[in-house]
Amino acid sequence: MNGKKILFVSSELVPYLPENEVSLMSYETPKMVNSKGGQIRIFMPKYGNINERRHQLHEVIRLSGMNLVINDVDMPLIIKVASIPRERIQVYFIDNDEYFKRKSTFSDENDNLFPDNDQRAIFFAKGVVETVKKLNWSPDIIHIHGWMASLLPLYLKKFYADEPLFGDSKIVTSVYGQSFEGELSKDIVNKIAFDGFSQESIAHLAEPNYNNLLKVAVDYSDAVILASEEIPEELTNHISNLEKPVLPFVSLQEFEEAYANFYNTEVLK
Repeated sequence: MNGKKILFVSSELVPYLPENEVSLMSYETPKMVNSKGGQIRIFMPKYGNINERRHQLHEVIRLSGMNLVINDVDMPLIIKVASIPRERIQVYFIDNDEYFKRKSTFSDENDNLFPDNDQRAIFFAKGVVETVKKLNWSPDIIHIHGWMASLLPLYLKKFYADEPLFGDSKIVTSVYGQSFEGELSKDIVNKIAFDGFSQESIAHLAEPNYNNLLKVAVDYSDAVILASEEIPEELTNHISNLEKPVLPFVSLQEFEEAYANFYNTEVLK
């Protein structure tokens, strides 16, 4: 991994959010790449339940200030940054008061999904790309973790297809066990179509549930990692029909060598 540039884009990350499969692997994987001499950047949403003072987040003025158009509405993009203690790893946070100021991640106190989760996911995908463009940092690999990041492969391969910064980037999506019940707003299809996507390219999202969001992610990825022992059968069947490299599940204790080999021999070949 020495010298390789890897962009990690995640829904959740420890120590900023509670530990689960997604947040832990989103921390352990870049830590592993960092230890092997790779160059990394990590992006996640700046949810309102992340304590800015405790984690010493601060706004990066030179990266903030642009507006992203989401469903024909201009939404201000704010970029914050913090460093993971002891690891010397920097994390970039995608923020917007309307989308991320609320004091929880994906659902309200009654465990109902936020009705604008679809727009939050679109904003996050666009915000990551636009910020990396401002950083002028061309990644060799873009590694996706968690469903809130699941639209990024689609946007990179379609909306940003002519962006030279990502011309040689390979996209890897880690697929985890189902993390929410129900569906996002069915209007997600129209909101994405506003950005010029064909109905065919987002057909799965006619039913925007967890499985279908991840189907879109893996369809527009170059490689897939099965990151949970238990993944919905519908998803594993879909992935098995794709003609692209797939790394089967490996435990946390064994993942370092397996992921590094997968990057080197399957993704970057």
